[in-house]
Amino acid sequence: MRVGLAGAGRIGAAHAETLKGLADEVVIADADAGRAREVAGKLGATAVDGVDELFSSGLDAVVVATPTASHAPLVIRAVEAGLPVFVEKPLAADLDGTIQTLTALRGSDVPVQIGFQRRFDPGHVAARDAVASGRLGWVHTVRSMTLDRVPPPDDYIPNSGGLFRDCSVHDFDAVRFVTGRAVTEVTATGANHGPGPFAASGDVDTGSAMLTLDDGTIAVVSATRYNAAGYDVRLEVLGSLAGIVAGLDDRTPLSPAGDGLRPSGPAHSGFLERFAEAYAAELHAFAAMVKGGGASPCPPEESLEAFYVAEACEISRRERRTVTIEEVRR
Repeated sequence: MRVGLAGAGRIGAAHAETLKGLADEVVIADADAGRAREVAGKLGATAVDGVDELFSSGLDAVVVATPTASHAPLVIRAVEAGLPVFVEKPLAADLDGTIQTLTALRGSDVPVQIGFQRRFDPGHVAARDAVASGRLGWVHTVRSMTLDRVPPPDDYIPNSGGLFRDCSVHDFDAVRFVTGRAVTEVTATGANHGPGPFAASGDVDTGSAMLTLDDGTIAVVSATRYNAAGYDVRLEVLGSLAGIVAGLDDRTPLSPAGDGLRPSGPAHSGFLERFAEAYAAELHAFAAMVKGGGASPCPPEESLEAFYVAEACEISRRERRTVTIEEVRR
């Protein structure tokens, strides 16, 4: 199997290491050709000068880990070439772009997998299994959070789409994945306390959203760009009989107010470390799909559903009101 990797930045380089063990050959392209050669040289992979060369190199599949603006064009190009494609979230930079991309893909049977890595995180999978088994009883509350250790670079913020679209969209997908339920309405708020240029971009550095699911379950999603104690992603599912939590271990950067268990290991520095196992697992699933066929484990329609929730949250935050998903659905 010959896999092309578009993008050799931080996450692209991590994907390259995993792909090297899954494919017979990995071909890497990046806007910075020198960076592609550097990553390829470390792994014994092949570097090419750009995406045109990448797509003409006899590929069996494509992995897209480029900046967001190029995701949709590369996915469409791969599908038109008949190449199964894995793409980091988001599928497109905004809701309109996502819908336009899905329209362009309509009618094709070439599989597309979206990189919502939490679907492959052992804790989130165990939480989903616990809900499905019924051992938690009926679920009344879900709590999901993403707490960044440090904010993204200043020049990233104006084009990020905002906290809910860029960061919490992972939580929105995780809530849907773990519960198996759809979100019907949201109420969201946000604030700025840190020194970053979020307010100048119409964004917030901290936000929370209350989601109502289609069976009446309440989900609360929280996020911040400032959690210097360490990168912290957890999801709790509370049921009438029992509760379960994903992401609580000896590296969780959280201490009890009184006596109790305290973290014994270093906190995670960021998402690549926290979700290393999940990132590898999603590419293993992609490679298995390419080799054996079958449906995508995370089709692009899932990206759209999570984006609807993020869009509704952003409107709710700005207009200070509850927003239904049907209001933003197109």
